[in-house]
Amino acid sequence: MVARMAPYFGTIRPLITELRPNYCQCLIKKRKAVHNHIQTVHVIAICNGLEMAMGVMAEASIPAHLRWIPKGMSVDYTAKAGSDIRCEAVVQPEQWVEGDLLVPVTAYDQHDVVVVKGHIKLWISAKPAKSSA
Repeated sequence: MVARMAPYFGTIRPLITELRPNYCQCLIKKRKAVHNHIQTVHVIAICNGLEMAMGVMAEASIPAHLRWIPKGMSVDYTAKAGSDIRCEAVVQPEQWVEGDLLVPVTAYDQHDVVVVKGHIKLWISAKPAKSSA
């Protein structure tokens, strides 16, 4: 369903495995279509999974009077991604305030080794008032 709204996510075939307020986890299966030249999961595929986890978490969690838009992403590649990859995004409820929000994102391999770690910067703002025309 998410890939229908944002078709690019379909390239990694993500599966949301856990979603609750302020937390989302999705899985990227290791398959040839997401490999790099050394047959590990390409970091850009992992970044797509992290962005998807963050976006689903944000949509499910942000207070109704606020809206969000991504402003940037900063990640470190910490280990080879030689298996299926679990992508997670998490924030604390009190962080949903206007201004910049750094959402921690982490990708793990099947042995819980961190393969990518970083944050996605969001701009949080109030929704505009609805006009009564």
